[in-house]
Amino acid sequence: MSDSLPAIAVTGVTGAIGRMTADALADAGVPFRMLARTPERAPRYPGSAVVAASYGDSDAARSALDGVETLFMVSAAENAERLAEHLAFLDAAQDAGVRHIVYTSFFGAAPDATFTLARDHYATEQRILGSGMRHTFLRDNLYLDFAQELVGDDGVIRGPAGDGRAAMVARADVARVAAAVLLDPDAHADVTYDLTGPEELTLAEVADKLSAHTGRVISFHDETIPEAYESRAKWGAPDWQTDAWVSTYTAIAAGELAGVTDHVERVTGRRPLSLDELLRDTLR
Repeated sequence: MSDSLPAIAVTGVTGAIGRMTADALADAGVPFRMLARTPERAPRYPGSAVVAASYGDSDAARSALDGVETLFMVSAAENAERLAEHLAFLDAAQDAGVRHIVYTSFFGAAPDATFTLARDHYATEQRILGSGMRHTFLRDNLYLDFAQELVGDDGVIRGPAGDGRAAMVARADVARVAAAVLLDPDAHADVTYDLTGPEELTLAEVADKLSAHTGRVISFHDETIPEAYESRAKWGAPDWQTDAWVSTYTAIAAGELAGVTDHVERVTGRRPLSLDELLRDTLR
């Protein structure tokens, strides 16, 4: 397999960030291979190839990664087994001889992060650091693209975020950074980038901006933590998922998602999108 396939591999190509990164590589004329659990859903580009693989299937992943030098590993979809899938995939990458992993982690990833899933990202980072492979960690803040999805049917954003701020980043900016790293991995070896937008916002400010752009009255209600669990009980989600939902807001309240960086502009040469700019682009 390694004799005929490109040495750059991209995962997550059926999702937003993986697809936008693949688009950028194709626009640059760089061949790459795409690892996809459902290859028939993967996009097609001249000079590139699609290989069937999933994070939880070590044998398929090892074969798909044979001959890969630089791997863009988009974190798996949220599920109860995500960390185990990540670790199995990383073992396969190491066995296959991958030299450099570019991984989409989370802003403030730490073993004691308030946001529960940021702890899994930290554990994934630690496995990469102990593997001997080079790394570039893209620690993404919350996605600006999801701001509208925080709004309930009644026009209210609910969560225990208080007046905490989040420096949310557009997925398009994360993809631009990822592509820049993949195009010149040596320049970004063994570096962590904290990817944010150009401003940090409270959820009350997010609600105001959404109101201004949509013409709909949108507000923010600062729930207590018990209220947050009660209001989400109707979905019948497993405990780990509800904890992740609620801790997104408590992490904002704790100040763990605040702090604007220049890392997007430093890597790409372009200022990241603001919420106003993203809404203008998506709602026009």
